[in-house]
Amino acid sequence: MIYSSFAKLYDELMDPTMYDQWLEFVNQELDPTEGEVLDLACGAGRLAVMMAKVGYRVSGVDLSEEMLSLAEMHAREANLELAFMQGNMLDLSELATFSAITCFADSFCYLKDEAQLLQAFNEVYNHLEADGKFIFDVITPYQTDEIYPGYMYNYTDETQAFIWSSFADDFEHSAVHELTFFVWNETLQSYERVSEVHHERTYELEKYLALLAKAGFKNIQVSADFGKAVPDEKTTRWFFSCQK
Repeated sequence: MIYSSFAKLYDELMDPTMYDQWLEFVNQELDPTEGEVLDLACGAGRLAVMMAKVGYRVSGVDLSEEMLSLAEMHAREANLELAFMQGNMLDLSELATFSAITCFADSFCYLKDEAQLLQAFNEVYNHLEADGKFIFDVITPYQTDEIYPGYMYNYTDETQAFIWSSFADDFEHSAVHELTFFVWNETLQSYERVSEVHHERTYELEKYLALLAKAGFKNIQVSADFGKAVPDEKTTRWFFSCQK
């Protein structure tokens, strides 16, 4: 129940302009007329729904049942029939192959170490068709080392308050996020606290390039600003595009 509430609140407070920019990046890299697309770690399905609206044949997979319930709700609201499946990016063995796989919102940064990251890249590679395309993003060491330590974001409205605090974590290029919501409960006539702790970890660019190559990917391209800029030392998010 707590995570279900958290998933809903997280979905409501996610910046909608991010999805617009992810869709722009997808359109830059993919052709909606070419094959099936899998949105890996699709969360509440908002990007998958937006992709379907512009012609992509897209399905989504996510670890969270609660997020998938929201994804199905968003698809129904848009009068779309999309397949959303529960699954772990570390084992996609029950899925078919796709012409393209996407994965955004730095989802790979929630994996615990390099071994899991390589395993996830291998799973993606094995579920792409010949010459299939893989596009994704991750946060950079500049984000974890310079931006996140001491970062705080607060949001309030008439019925809820949200507090996001970030700190340096124990590993190199890692961060811990403490997310807390206070939500008004009409029945109890009081605020309920909903909280979670998230850990993110990233690596130097050379490590990502090496792991992608080890998994078998080729034509690896890296950009910043949703594919619109060349990365520099203050880039906070890398965008990758590569092929099987």
